[in-house]
Parts: sequence; structure tokens; C-alpha cells
Amino acid sequence: MEISRHNETRFLAATGNEHKIREFREILSQFGVEFVHPKDVGGIPEVEENGATFEENAVIKAKSAAETAGMPAFADDSGLVVDILDGAPGIYSSRYADTDTARIARLLREIREKEREAGLRRRAAKFVCVIAVAYPDREDADVFRGEVSGEIIDEPRGENGFGYDPVFVPDGHSATFAELPSEMKDSISHRHNALMAASVHFERVRRDASDVLR
Repeated sequence: MEISRHNETRFLAATGNEHKIREFREILSQFGVEFVHPKDVGGIPEVEENGATFEENAVIKAKSAAETAGMPAFADDSGLVVDILDGAPGIYSSRYADTDTARIARLLREIREKEREAGLRRRAAKFVCVIAVAYPDREDADVFRGEVSGEIIDEPRGENGFGYDPVFVPDGHSATFAELPSEMKDSISHRHNALMAASVHFERVRRDASDVLR
């Protein structure tokens, strides 16, 4: 992928999810770019996430925010992909029910139903995060993907996460995302991995800005 060159080092986070904003701010601090909260630009409009993939939805949100605010913006689309559910809830993860508790309850119920039908236990799953970086003067966007594999447990555990974190145990760990310290989760999460993939973009931006100042 060819990464476009820009000198702007301020990036608007196109999300109203304060949990995501905290993770973005903590992870992005290492890149030397300025993180802009939606409140700092008077808010951004909600857009219809009518894409068929994580990539399409991330681009929709990033482009809308960049055009509204007139500045570079990045957005993520993320979700849980469960093998036995043929990839569900996927891009509908946040729309699976009205609350985190209800979403988890539906997820576990559907997994158990599928396991009874199949006559075996299958709990493999992965979290996926796709980050799109958009600019108000561009039609396209740069897209980066991160994943973390693990499994779904029988009952929620932990209070430190959000979404499906209480029932997801990442590979190599015995604790759920909701039981891990924030620093640990941030270092292995799908959002972290997507931002690491995007690091080539942010590093290029920082170098270009430095060149302009010389």
C-alpha cells in the first residue's frame, strides 16, 4: 500500500466511545502525533455503518469525520468473530443487543445452541479491529487491520473491560480481557495491533512534519 504524505500531525478520533478513546490516546502517544477528541471540534455526526466489512465501515466513519471537521481523522470498526457462529457477530458486534450484558448473553446462548447441534465444543474466536485514516482533501483512505485470537468462556469474568471483554480469553493467557490490567490489554489487543500496523503512516507523518520545520 502506498501511504500518502501529509504534514498535519493532528488527528481527530472519530468515535464517541470513551473506552476506545482512552485506548487510542494511550497507544498513540508514542507516535508523537496530537490526539484530538471529538469534543474539541464541537462533536462529529453519527453516520450509518452500512458497509459489508470492517474495512468499509471504518472508511465511512473516518471520511465523514475528516470532511466534517476539515482535518485528518481516523476511525476504527471492530468486533468479535466466532468460528462456530460462522463469523458472527462480526460487523454487527455492537448491534447484537442493546447492552453489553445482553450482547454477551445472546452470544453465549447462540454458541451453546450451535455446540449442541454440532455435538462438540468449539470456542475459538478473534477480535478484529480495522483503522482507517482519512483526509478532507482525499477520496480514498489508508486502512490497517489488527487481530487477536483467543476463545470464549462459559461465564463473564472481570470488571476492567467493555463489550465482549469479560468472555474473551486471548491466546497465551488465562485471564479474560476484562481481568487483565489495562496496560497488558493495550499491549496485545486487536486495537493495539491495528495501530501498530498503522504506525508506518504516523511515522511518515511525523517525519514529513519535521522536514517542513527544518
